[in-house]
Amino acid sequence: MTREQRTTDTAVCPAKPKNPIIGYIHSTESFGAVDGPGVRFIVFMQGCRMRCRYCHNPETWALTGGTPRTAEDVLAQALKYKSYWKNGGGITVSGGEALLQIDFVIELFRLAKEKGINTALDTSGNPFTRSEPFFHKFQRLCAVTDLFILDIKEINDIKHRDLTGQTNVNILDMARYLSDTGKDMWIRHVLVPGITTNTDDLKGLAEFLKTLKTVKRTEILPYHKLGVPEWERLGIPYTLKDTEPPTTEESETAESILGIHKNK
Repeated sequence: MTREQRTTDTAVCPAKPKNPIIGYIHSTESFGAVDGPGVRFIVFMQGCRMRCRYCHNPETWALTGGTPRTAEDVLAQALKYKSYWKNGGGITVSGGEALLQIDFVIELFRLAKEKGINTALDTSGNPFTRSEPFFHKFQRLCAVTDLFILDIKEINDIKHRDLTGQTNVNILDMARYLSDTGKDMWIRHVLVPGITTNTDDLKGLAEFLKTLKTVKRTEILPYHKLGVPEWERLGIPYTLKDTEPPTTEESETAESILGIHKNK
């Protein structure tokens, strides 16, 4: 979805309970159609530690900022659109990186599940660790999350570090954990010509995905330049300015390797 389709609706918070869990929200989108099944209410969290060279929302990187809101407040806003949530629709939390605010996401999803709402988390998995206290919280999150939409930027760890500034070792471990515990996943891979279009790397990703038991969908997201103006506004050098979106042939090759034609 484009930035223009998002809103920064900051509804007035209701009376706050004792020690409410506060989330720092970058923006919301009322009628998301691609981040999970059906029509979704999307919550974009502030903060991300990855520095993807093609990120289309670099304004979400800062770990400070965003609008402070309670889970009750966000859910109340989302419920205004519940009548549109057909075909398994519901609430998706995205980012930035939502796992950096895991306590808030747990609370929001807990409240949503009490009302029978489908929940999805769109994440790059960067904060994942089996160390405490995060791992216990992640297990609690899994209990109230219907779908994980996991972005795997690059299967080769060295290339992943160059592309994002971070390792992918823990990200792949998160995918294995979700598979082993029976949590449904969609896998996404951004196709960047000359960077993530390498045939051997795509085959490596395909082989990894074959080891996972709960992947329900694999998607190719074509690289685009819609976020470049925001990089320029923030004064961040954009290193992919000469990179064009993938050709039809490049996209079809990637889809064939990843078996996307088999998806329903």
